[in-house]
Amino acid sequence: MSPAEPSPTAPVLELSGITKRFAGVTALDDVDFRLFPGEAHALVGENGAGKSTLIKVLTGVHHLDSGTITMNGTPAHVTGPQQAQQAGVSTVYQELNLCPNLSVAENIHIGREPRRLGLVRFGAMRRRARELVARLGLDIDVSAPLSAYSPAIRQLVAIVRAVDLSAKVLILDEPTSSLDREEVDQLFTLMRRLKHDGVAIAFVTHFIDQIYDICERATILRNGRLVGEYPTAGLAHVDLVTKMIGKELTVLDAIEEQPKPDLAAVEHGDPLLRAEGLTRRGGIRPFDLSIHKGEVVGLAGLLGSGRTEIVRLLFGADRSTGGHTRIAGRRTTLRTPRTAIARRLAFCPEDRKTEGLIADLSVGENIILALQAARGWARPLPAHRRTALVDEYIKALRIRPADPDARVGDLSGGNQQKVLLARWLATHPNLLILDEPTRGIDIGAKAEIQRLVVTLAADGMAVVFVSAELEEVLRLSHKVAVVRDRELVAELANDETLTLDGLMEIIASGGGR
Repeated sequence: MSPAEPSPTAPVLELSGITKRFAGVTALDDVDFRLFPGEAHALVGENGAGKSTLIKVLTGVHHLDSGTITMNGTPAHVTGPQQAQQAGVSTVYQELNLCPNLSVAENIHIGREPRRLGLVRFGAMRRRARELVARLGLDIDVSAPLSAYSPAIRQLVAIVRAVDLSAKVLILDEPTSSLDREEVDQLFTLMRRLKHDGVAIAFVTHFIDQIYDICERATILRNGRLVGEYPTAGLAHVDLVTKMIGKELTVLDAIEEQPKPDLAAVEHGDPLLRAEGLTRRGGIRPFDLSIHKGEVVGLAGLLGSGRTEIVRLLFGADRSTGGHTRIAGRRTTLRTPRTAIARRLAFCPEDRKTEGLIADLSVGENIILALQAARGWARPLPAHRRTALVDEYIKALRIRPADPDARVGDLSGGNQQKVLLARWLATHPNLLILDEPTRGIDIGAKAEIQRLVVTLAADGMAVVFVSAELEEVLRLSHKVAVVRDRELVAELANDETLTLDGLMEIIASGGGR
């Protein structure tokens, strides 16, 4: 383990020599990890580095092959999640296991409701929930249904529930991936309060700046092995990223230093796709948008502004209630995604797990899914063509593991995103719609996807690119469409006059340049 600053207290949790194998693949190899009371500790690494496996070993989801787990100096034998909770380890996952139809109080106490004579004492449950949220400095109506609150508040409710389980160790797995900046600040305020109360927090994130905002230490994993544990105060940003990816930042530097897209390279004849007054009642106000061959159109706006609603209309995933679409000059009604696919459109949705991939199918089966659907199930792809196609995209996108028979649900987030991209690239689309393609993936996979977008556009493919990271939108797009309050309020050429501050001002004010 690399040297880290000494702590004034003993670790509340210590993992030593943790090794875990799956079907001959070593996911963790002799990994050490420790948490101290009152500290936030970042667990970082690329997708596939072993972070999720380490968490699952710690919480008893996976049984370790070798190594030891110690809680407060005493060996702990964690055989399941319930035993981990009893030992004081609680986890809040990126996909929250809460019930939106129940009240906040019911979600906090679910499975542990106060009862008398077998009946739930709802009054006592609400009083206890109010005490908990007040102690943590939150202003939440515990009697309201959870569905009434934003994703950020739901995340806080999940943390309140975890703390109510007498957590000494709190594991937060990508808690900020769907939050805006104000919501992140709210979460960090709660985390600081918990640290003050002596809770040890393991914080898993791909946002480098957030590590330095909230964490005292960082443990870095790469390819299932420990790179080291470091105090964040003495670790430069560039050193952190270099240790994560295990090489100099040549790929990242190439993207960061990439000049703004060449507006002159875009073909400005008839647009490939033109939306005219396209709208969906209750979803998005009427908008016009032109997309040309070889053009990257970035959609910028706050979470919930309507970006996803726009791209779902463009692909026919949602049916419009007004306006129309022209593809290659011909008026087209995109009633369903099947129609869009037939018109050489492709769409990678924001939620790759529930709307994109089929977790129980293999990598190869997921890759050929759209192409096979376009052919019709009565005309299966010949086995030799299917094998060649799958191998081609596994190599081209560097999907890991490079096993077409691997279950896609077992892959890391970045590799799952690559599989979804491979599925649509296999259809050879004229227009590729990407909704948050780099969210929740590591910096190396993000760089590869950004580079792919640049290459596809240079080869003549039109791309619609949605991202909450405005720097990413500006880096990749030929023009930027700004969405605010379910309305497309501006369409801006990404020339030398468009800056990050100017784009943020337009998003805030709703006005164009």
